[in-house]
Amino acid sequence: MNRVKFVRALGAAALALLAYSTSIDSRAGAQGDPNQVVPQNAYKDLKWRSVGATRGGRVTAYSGVRQQPHTFYFGGVGGGVWKSDDAGITWVPVSDGQMATGSIGSIDVAPSNPNHVWVGTGSAAIRSNVIIGRGVYKSTDAGKKWEFMGLKDSGQIGGIKVHPFNTNTVWLAALGSPFGPNDERGIFKTADGGKTWKKTLFVNNETGGRDIEVDWENPDILYAAMYKGFRKGWDIISGGPASEGGIYKSTDGGETWKKISAGLPGKLIGKIDIEIARSNPRVLYAMVEAPGTEGGLYRSNDAGETWANINSSQRLRARPFYFHYVNVNPKNENEVWVNELGLQKSTDGGKTFVPVETPHGDNHGMWFNPDNPNIILQVNDGGANVSLNGAKSWSSILNQPTAEYYMVAVDEQYPYRLYMPQQDNSTLIIPSIPPVSWGFEHPAQGWQQASGCETGQIWPKKNGLVVWGACKGEVGRYNTVTGQEKHYWVYPQNRYGHDPDEIKYRFPRQTVVYVSPHDERVIYQASHVLHRSIDEGISWEIISPDLTAKEPQYQIVSGNPITRDVTGEEVYSTIYSMIESRLEKGVIWVGANDGPVSVTRDNGKTWKNVTPKDLVGARIQTVEDSPHMKGRAYIAGYRFMREHDLKPYIYRTDNYGESWTLLTDGKNGIPIDHPTRVVREDPKQAGLLYAGTEFGFFVSFNGGKNWQALQQNLPATPVTDIKVHRNDLVISTMGRSAYIMDNVTPLQQLAALANAAPAATGGHDGGSPDEGADVASGFSRTFEQASLPAVALFQPREVIRFRNGTAPASPNEPEYPMTGAQFDLYFANAPGAETKLEVLDARGGALKTWNVLAPRSAGAEPAAGGGGGFRFRGGSTPGIRAEAGMQRITWDLRYPGPWTAAQPEGGPGGPMVPPGKYSVRLTAGGQTITRTFDLRSDPRVAGDGVTDGDIAEQVKFQLQVRDAVSDARKLQQRIEQAMQKAGLKPGLAPGLPGSSPSTTKYDNELQALYAKVVTTPGIYTQGMLIDQLSNVQRMITQADQKVGKDAYDRYADLIKEMAAIEAQLKKLGS
Repeated sequence: MNRVKFVRALGAAALALLAYSTSIDSRAGAQGDPNQVVPQNAYKDLKWRSVGATRGGRVTAYSGVRQQPHTFYFGGVGGGVWKSDDAGITWVPVSDGQMATGSIGSIDVAPSNPNHVWVGTGSAAIRSNVIIGRGVYKSTDAGKKWEFMGLKDSGQIGGIKVHPFNTNTVWLAALGSPFGPNDERGIFKTADGGKTWKKTLFVNNETGGRDIEVDWENPDILYAAMYKGFRKGWDIISGGPASEGGIYKSTDGGETWKKISAGLPGKLIGKIDIEIARSNPRVLYAMVEAPGTEGGLYRSNDAGETWANINSSQRLRARPFYFHYVNVNPKNENEVWVNELGLQKSTDGGKTFVPVETPHGDNHGMWFNPDNPNIILQVNDGGANVSLNGAKSWSSILNQPTAEYYMVAVDEQYPYRLYMPQQDNSTLIIPSIPPVSWGFEHPAQGWQQASGCETGQIWPKKNGLVVWGACKGEVGRYNTVTGQEKHYWVYPQNRYGHDPDEIKYRFPRQTVVYVSPHDERVIYQASHVLHRSIDEGISWEIISPDLTAKEPQYQIVSGNPITRDVTGEEVYSTIYSMIESRLEKGVIWVGANDGPVSVTRDNGKTWKNVTPKDLVGARIQTVEDSPHMKGRAYIAGYRFMREHDLKPYIYRTDNYGESWTLLTDGKNGIPIDHPTRVVREDPKQAGLLYAGTEFGFFVSFNGGKNWQALQQNLPATPVTDIKVHRNDLVISTMGRSAYIMDNVTPLQQLAALANAAPAATGGHDGGSPDEGADVASGFSRTFEQASLPAVALFQPREVIRFRNGTAPASPNEPEYPMTGAQFDLYFANAPGAETKLEVLDARGGALKTWNVLAPRSAGAEPAAGGGGGFRFRGGSTPGIRAEAGMQRITWDLRYPGPWTAAQPEGGPGGPMVPPGKYSVRLTAGGQTITRTFDLRSDPRVAGDGVTDGDIAEQVKFQLQVRDAVSDARKLQQRIEQAMQKAGLKPGLAPGLPGSSPSTTKYDNELQALYAKVVTTPGIYTQGMLIDQLSNVQRMITQADQKVGKDAYDRYADLIKEMAAIEAQLKKLGS
C-alpha cells in the first residue's frame, strides 16, 4: 500500500489529526528495533508525575554511613534505593532509571570508603506480593551513578557485606528465585570489585543464602544463614531439613564453610537472621524459625561454635518467614532488639523484652551508628524512620512515596480523585491535582481514608460521595458525607485460622468489589463464586457456579513445613478479577487466581469457561472489556506464583472467548521475562493498548501486534493497574505509589496513524474492517508503512479552567501540573529560527507567542518547564526547544500581566482568559497549521451559581484593573523622569510603620507626588496607588465569581485619584 492509499485508509477522522508535509519513515527498521511502530521521540515529552501518596511503603533493606551520621540509605521492596543526608527529614530516590527492578533486598556502605555503596536486589521477605530481584549493583560516588555487577538470576539477595578494609571484596547471600528451584543461589564472593563472582557455598537448588555477617575485627570470620523459602499462590514454604538449612561459618574469608549444628534445631529449620555483637564478636544472636519451642532467639558465646535458645516467646516470632530480625547495640552485647510485628528491646541479653514504639508496625530491622548507637535507622512496612535519641522519637514516614497499591479506581469529580488500597495500611483517596487554589501545606491535607483495608479492592460511585471497599471478603459502603461505613458482608464468617474446606466462601485477600457501569445500585463482589446485590448490599445473590479450577492438590493449609499462616494471604482457587462490559449490559468477564477465565452473556444465568488453551494455572490479575467492539476482551496474567515462569501473558479475544490470540510472545516488544499484571485499551482510540508489567510500562499502537516502552521517567516498579481517564493515564504501582501521565492525546493520534481502523468516538460493533486490515482482529497489517509528517501540531484536548496549586520543590511531595493548555508539536528536524507558535482568541487576536530558544550548550540545564518537568513555578513554557522530536508547550491560560519598563508587552501574572473557543497556530517549515480547542469553566463553579457570563465580566474588569496598574506604573516612570530632570534622585527614604505621605514633609513637590503613587519602603507603611490597584486585583482574582460592587467602587475612586495626580504633575510642567 503506497503512502497516499494508506492515508486515505485512515479516513477523514484520522486525517484531521495531523498536518502533512514532506514525510519521514517511522518504520521500526529505521530505528533498529522491529517493534518501534512509532519513533519514541514522537512522544518523548510525555512524562509521568508522581501523585503520591507520600505515605511510606514496605522497606527491608537499609544502611547508614558511619562517617556521616545523618546520611542513610533504604531500599523499598518495589521502590528502589533512597538516600537521606538530613537524618530522614527528606529522602531522595537515587536509583531511578539505573536499576532494572525496584525490589531491593540489601544495602551495605563500605566501611573504609563511604562513597562505595553495594545493593543486592530482590527483597528476601517473601510475602505474597514479592517482586523478584535482578542482580547486584555498585556505586562509587555515594549513589549518584550505579553499575550492574552481575548475578541477574540470583533472585532475592537478603544480605550483602563489604570487607571492612577492602572495597573490592564483597560477600552476598542469594536466596535464589522465590518461585522455584534454580542454581544461582547460595553464598557468593568477589575479590575484584564485582567483575567476577565465586559461589563459595551451595547446598542445593532449593536452599539459598538468607543472611551474611562479617566479623569486623577479623573479616576472615563470616557467618551465613541458609534457608529454603518459596512463595506459591496456595502456600508459603519456609524451611526444610536442618541438614541443609541453618548456620554456616567460614574462617578463611568465605572461601570454605563448615555447618554449625551444636545447640540448633536438628530436624527442621527455617528462616534465620544473624547478628554479631560488635563490642564482643564472640557473642552472636540469631532468630531461628523452627517447630514449637525450638524456634526463637538463640545466643552463642563462643563465636558461633555452640548455640542456646534463650527466648522462645511466641511474641518474638510471629510470622517468622516475614519478620524475624535481630539487632545488637554495637557498644553493648546485652542490648538486643528483635523486629517483629512490634519492636522489642532487651537489656539483659535477650532474656526479657519490652516493646518500643515505632511510627509503623511490621518491623524489618535496624542499623546503629557504631560510634553513637543513639543514631538509628529503623525500617518497617510503613517506610524508613530515623532516631537521634536511641529510639525515643523518630522521623516521619509521611515523606516517602513508596506505597504499594494493588489497584486504582477514579471518579467523575472535578478534579478527579484516585482510590487505592495501600499494602500494610488503609485504603486511600487522593486528588489528581489540588482541589483548592492555594495548594497544600502538607500533602496529607488532600488524603482521605475510605472503606476496605490494605489489600481489598475499592470502587467509588461516579460522584465520589459513596465508596465501596473490601477487606478479605468484608465489604463496606462508606459515605463521605456522614463519615460512616456500613458493613454488608456476605456470610460474615471469621476466616482466620480456618482450613480451606472450612470456609464457605473463598474470598481472597484482594477481594473484588465492583460497581456496575450501567446501574450504580448494582454491586458485585467475588469469592469462588460471583455475588451481586441490586439493593446496595442489603441482600446478595449468587449468580455463578464455582468459577475456579479448584485443583484438589492445592487445597491445603498454608504455611509449610514449620509455621502455619492463616491470615488470608494464600486463599487459593478464588475469583481475582472481573469486569462488566461497557457496551453490553449483562456481559460479565471473570478471571480466577488459579487460571480459569469465564464469561456470561445473559447476566449470570449461564457461564462458559473460555480459558485460553495454552494458559494453565495463571493468576488472572486483569480482565478488560473492549470499549470499542462487542465480544472483544483482553486478559493479563502471570504464572510465577505457580512455578518459576516469568513470561508475559496478555491475550485478546474478538469472539467472547471462543478463541484467543497471545499478544506477548517475548519477541514483540515486552521482554520474555517481564510478567504482566494489567492491560487496558484506550477508550478513545481502538487498538491503542497499555500494559503494566513487573518492571515497567508498555504501549501498543496496533492492537498488541507490537509493543514499545512508555517508561519515560517512570522508575522500574511493578505497575498493578491502569485507568485511562479524561485522556490521562492513571496507574498504581507496587512500591512507588501512583503516577499520572497527563494528556495522552498525542498517543491516540499517533495510534490513528499506526492503526488502519479509524479513531473511535463511541465504539463500534465489530463491523467490516477497513482496507488492509486483519479481518480477524480489525487491526492493520500495514501499520509499518505509516509515516510521520515533517512538522505536526497535534489536536489539543478540551481544557478545564482549574485554579489549582502547583508542585512544591520538595521531591518528597506529589507533583502537580501548572493549570494550563498543553500544545504538542512534532519536528522531524530541529525547528528553524522562523518557527513560532501562537495562541489566538476567537477574533484571531494573538494572546501568547512562543519562539525558538537559543540552543543549549553541552551540559547546560534544560529550560524551565522543558520536557514535562513538574517541579517548577512560573508561567507558560518559555519557548520552543531547538531540537527534533515531540515537544509539549504549556500555556498558563493568562493574558500578559501589567506593563513594566523591562517588559513593555507585559510580564507574567495577568488575568486568566475566559471560557470559550481558542486556536493555536504553528508556523514552521514554510507552512502554517491551526487547531481549535475549547476552554471550559470548572464544573464546580457552575454548581456554585457562577455562569460563563459572570466569568467573562470578571475577566473584563480584571483587564481594566491590569491596565490601570500599567498606567500607574507609567505615571511612576514619568515622575521619576521629572525628578531626574530636576536633579532629584528617584526613590523614597524608608518610613516608619504607618508612615503616610499626608503627614510626611518632602523637600520637593515631585517627591510628594511620587509618594502618592509608590509605597514608601519600610515595615507596614501605607500602601499607595500602585499597591492599592494591585489590592483590588488581588480581591477579584482569587476565584471565579461575580465581582462585588465594592470592587467597582474602589476602582473608580482610584482612577479618580490617579487622574488627580496626573493633573498635578501636568501643573508642575511634567
